[in-house]
Amino acid sequence: MDKRNFLISRLIQLFFTYWIILTVLFFLLRLALPDPTGALIMEGLSIEEQEMVRARFGLDLPLPQQYLIYLQNFVKGEFGTSFHYKSAVFPIVMEKLLNTIVLMFFAIFLSYTIGPLLGVLLSWRRGSRLEFAGVVTGLVFRSAPIFWTGMIFIMFLGIRFGIFPTSGMRTLPYEATGFLDKIFTLDFLWHLTLPALTIALYYVALPMLIMRNTMLEVMGEDFIELCQAKGLSQGNIMYRHAARNALLPVVTQAAITIGLAVGGQIVAEVVFSWPGLGREMVQALRTSDYPVAQASFLLMSGLILVMNLLSDLMYSYLDPRVVYRREGA
Repeated sequence: MDKRNFLISRLIQLFFTYWIILTVLFFLLRLALPDPTGALIMEGLSIEEQEMVRARFGLDLPLPQQYLIYLQNFVKGEFGTSFHYKSAVFPIVMEKLLNTIVLMFFAIFLSYTIGPLLGVLLSWRRGSRLEFAGVVTGLVFRSAPIFWTGMIFIMFLGIRFGIFPTSGMRTLPYEATGFLDKIFTLDFLWHLTLPALTIALYYVALPMLIMRNTMLEVMGEDFIELCQAKGLSQGNIMYRHAARNALLPVVTQAAITIGLAVGGQIVAEVVFSWPGLGREMVQALRTSDYPVAQASFLLMSGLILVMNLLSDLMYSYLDPRVVYRREGA
């Protein structure tokens, strides 16, 4: 199987998986919340008026027909109307999603840039005090809950020393003309530092330890002995030759971490009052804003599937030995 056929098969698998998620989400929310318009039906409304509210959202139709309308609206990019904001859902969740992506990008970038580099260093200094200190520090931050680390940062770096702001993503009042104008400011980076650092410290142990263990295996390969026979320096062998071949498990874990980070960011967004998709989803569940909660789950699951696809496509670039073929061929 060449790369083109592999890509086609993975895209088919992605669309099929996403269709299953759409279907499960549709029936799950209707079983958990049979009447999502309950937040709109106030006391004193007559039976006829209540039925008019349900008919407005198509809940008076048979369930199979509701499912078909649900799929048609999804293809059109229509997620309904928010019960809380009284406006279209799609612009709301897209704005929150962009805020979440920015926070997740900086956090994952920090953890998966610093982590592999530290992993190579720890494998190089195996058995030393540096390795012991690095492993212990990484496991401590990994074991600590995100909300605990965030509260410690807020207490010391935010409240006691006043170095960083403790909530929000910009200093009010501030009016941005667009998304780029909002994020390309020093004030935004100032607000981004604490939540991004909190999430990055939680996830940095994974790529660091995976890289360390994989490097120890790669250093026993034949091509490493060939590099040593050529007289290459130890640093050149470790970072240029061995590290590239040891990155495959890290790339796979990065795709999984993005999915975990989306869920983990919900806690960080609540602690730091970051206006992201995770915090919006929590508020939607509290206010029974069914359309916003549904759209949030769909966007999160789609982001995870796309990142897993990209990690598979990066394999052949990182390791030329990877060959795409059918199972059993």
